[in-house]
Amino acid sequence: MSSPEKIIIRGGRLIDANSHVAAPTDILVIGDSIAELGPPGMPAPSDARQMDASARLMHPGLINAHTHGMGNISKGAADRWSLELLWVGAPSFMANQSLEHKYLNTYLGAVEMLLKGCTAAYDLTFGHPAASVEEISAVGQAYVDAGMRAVVAPMLADLSFYQAIPGLLDALPERLRRAVAAYDEGPHEGTLQMMRASLHGWKHDREQVRLGVAPIIPLHCSDALISGAARLAREHGVVLHSHVAESKVQAVSALKRYGKTLTAHIDGLGLLGPDFTVAHGVWLDDDDMRRLADHGCSVAHNPASNMRLGSGIANARRLIELGVNLGIGTDSANCSDNLNMYEAMHCASMVSNVQGPDFTRWLRSEEVLNAATIGSARALGFDKIGRIAPGYKADIVFLNLQKVNWIPVNDATNQVVLTEDGTSVDAVMVGGRMVVERGCKIGCDMAKLARDAEVARAHLATLNEEARALGAQLEGVVGSFCIGLSNAPYHIHRYGHAH
Repeated sequence: MSSPEKIIIRGGRLIDANSHVAAPTDILVIGDSIAELGPPGMPAPSDARQMDASARLMHPGLINAHTHGMGNISKGAADRWSLELLWVGAPSFMANQSLEHKYLNTYLGAVEMLLKGCTAAYDLTFGHPAASVEEISAVGQAYVDAGMRAVVAPMLADLSFYQAIPGLLDALPERLRRAVAAYDEGPHEGTLQMMRASLHGWKHDREQVRLGVAPIIPLHCSDALISGAARLAREHGVVLHSHVAESKVQAVSALKRYGKTLTAHIDGLGLLGPDFTVAHGVWLDDDDMRRLADHGCSVAHNPASNMRLGSGIANARRLIELGVNLGIGTDSANCSDNLNMYEAMHCASMVSNVQGPDFTRWLRSEEVLNAATIGSARALGFDKIGRIAPGYKADIVFLNLQKVNWIPVNDATNQVVLTEDGTSVDAVMVGGRMVVERGCKIGCDMAKLARDAEVARAHLATLNEEARALGAQLEGVVGSFCIGLSNAPYHIHRYGHAH
């Protein structure tokens, strides 16, 4: 058996997020992991291959705590979409995707993330009308082929969007009510059986791509599905994820249906735990946050998507203050329009600042960078990524300090969060293997990827013409109904305007 490859990285500057410095540091990588850090010129094994990182800043691979790989072909497809109108439009881009479409969608997103310094992602994938064992495996294969880490968590539901929002079906004209009946989900038993089969038959290396379980939104799930999903995930030792209190429509609907908040409801069903991540959490109140903290939960903060969809501004400072683990995500390319974790960090910083004049409560740049690395790693359930330290996986991003974002270098932590936009990414290493060099994705024919994506886009547009037409008919009545729900009184305020 051959010995693992050794690489000595010399000449680079290693960021220390908390101290806001980037000292010259050599890194010894053996196999897929970091073996040693040391001063420039530190001794290295004689058979170690030299890698020159001169004029490069090195930081841990960014980790996307929440995205949806199946939305990449539909980036920029809509303008003024609330979360609920996105649900109305979802069949126009989600329906009729073949296995090849789903693989391509996911691979395209993985390439984008890698080119923008992101080495791992929590992908809440889904099928239409339901996920299958085969497509989940295909999504996993896309990450394997791209050379990226991921948690693939198919979103599970047994109630449609129209059944989930109290009163919405009754508000629809009869002809539209009949039309949306086609979107009804299957019974929870079959959904859980599909998930169980996927967990049993997972063929990919779990050190790179593993499965998670994602009851999509509590309102879209029966109590039996939620509690069954929690049991299934814990039987198999995998992570859990759900969209909770993303919009005010969800928050108000929970009170109507359960007489309590979504968080309180799922707490009673056993969903909360250190393996559980809340996506968005915009409309969490203090009691919700304390419940999450008490159970060791995480929140995936998606500031760009929260603004793009008009969902509101999550109180990230309060989450940290109460002890909730915070990760950062981009959400889907069709509701934040790119998968750029540098932009997500920038948005997290900026949106924190506009919540009030007390600057001592604004997120510090090191808190944002730590959330996008250490915090997101914890949400994904990977315990050896998110840091550049001995024993951790060698997931390293190399930024070119001769790019304009870094001329001059003043404060490395501030500039990663506030100045970098992905254009300085020169190289990316995942598990000791280079996947990006000189700003190009190794092994990817970008011209062919562009052609394939355009063919898929056009083909799906034709196949889903009818769904698009139905969505246009539904938009007015659903939009009006949900605006009404959003104007209902609620005990907290998360919009950017005055009460």
